[in-house]
Amino acid sequence: MGGEVDFSGRYAAGNLHALTLTPFYPSAADDGNGCFVSEPLEWTAKLGVRNTVMAVRPAYRGKAGSGGSVVRGEWLRYFSLPGGFGLPTAGAFLFARIVGKIRKLHGAQPIGLIHAHGQLPCGHAAMLLSKELNIPFVVSVHGLDAFSSVQVGGRSGEWCRRVSRLVYAASRRVICVSEHVREAVLKGMDRTCLTSVVYNGVDPVHFSPPRVPAFPVLKILSVGNLIPIKGHEHLIRAMTSLACDFPSLELDIIGDGVERRRLEALARRLHIADKVHFHGRQSRAQVAAAMQCCTIFALTSRYEGLGCVYLEAMSCGKPVVGCRGQGIAEIIQQGTSGCLVDPDDEQELKIVIGGLLRDPGRARDLGRVARDTILDRFTLEQQAENLVRIYRESLK
Repeated sequence: MGGEVDFSGRYAAGNLHALTLTPFYPSAADDGNGCFVSEPLEWTAKLGVRNTVMAVRPAYRGKAGSGGSVVRGEWLRYFSLPGGFGLPTAGAFLFARIVGKIRKLHGAQPIGLIHAHGQLPCGHAAMLLSKELNIPFVVSVHGLDAFSSVQVGGRSGEWCRRVSRLVYAASRRVICVSEHVREAVLKGMDRTCLTSVVYNGVDPVHFSPPRVPAFPVLKILSVGNLIPIKGHEHLIRAMTSLACDFPSLELDIIGDGVERRRLEALARRLHIADKVHFHGRQSRAQVAAAMQCCTIFALTSRYEGLGCVYLEAMSCGKPVVGCRGQGIAEIIQQGTSGCLVDPDDEQELKIVIGGLLRDPGRARDLGRVARDTILDRFTLEQQAENLVRIYRESLK
């Protein structure tokens, strides 16, 4: 873009102060919320970036206490109209809430770059801050609803789309968690904005293979919010026939959401309630332990930008079952580092899981290659290196 300021000399290597603006961050109530934002920051700090984190949420959602992140975030609340109706204006209200605070911070400790997570509201607020304080910004897109027009319908949805387009056009870089997400952004922008793909990383020490590889009980594990797009219903239905062939088989589901009661009722109706265990929301440590103990990890989500839980299960050396046409299909090599099925195809899901249960040797081979895949390309350190490279490029 013409007329831009070159900040690269002012913020040389080892001297960049980055402001992270995010609605996703670990809290006292949920240490897994926004782990994909918080965990790379320890590594960007090792690469010379000084991080300040402002974690934000609308006032109507109540308070959030700080979690146990290595890089602590300050939780701030801002006024916003509830629901999708308020989303198009939420960024402006957020800007009004924090601009004075950030101006003071910038005066004391100059901010070289703002990294906003999500185009609305944080990307919108970052765009307004950039204009007000002459600080460049980048924005990360974590899901396929890149213009918030799927979750918000009608005129509000169109308003969301217009504001999102302005945010992407003004940013120095749009960082996408997968090629699948990047394609959604470029399609909506008529391919007129600068994008990069930075896949989420995993801590391969925290998510590591179990020391004792064999377990007496066969377990399928699924981790994710209990909402329709995640496909938990198909796993439960698949259990009806799988449990007949494998009497010790159990399905563990970690997560909570609006679908929980319906899914519990489905398990009772299919007479497999004793085989399907709903554990609710759990800590990062509990999720890692569950992944180490499972036989197979499966999440048949049909609308997924990437999915950190797939990568975490792969890092634990487990065979992973995901869906074709989603972000995870860019990571899993079919039949080599995991398995992919068509969304909503319960018959194929049963065949794939049954085949892995009948052939433990093949399952172990898939898990071993999956672990190597993570170590080669998808660690937190590698994610941080890619982010810092984009930060430096965005200052020029």
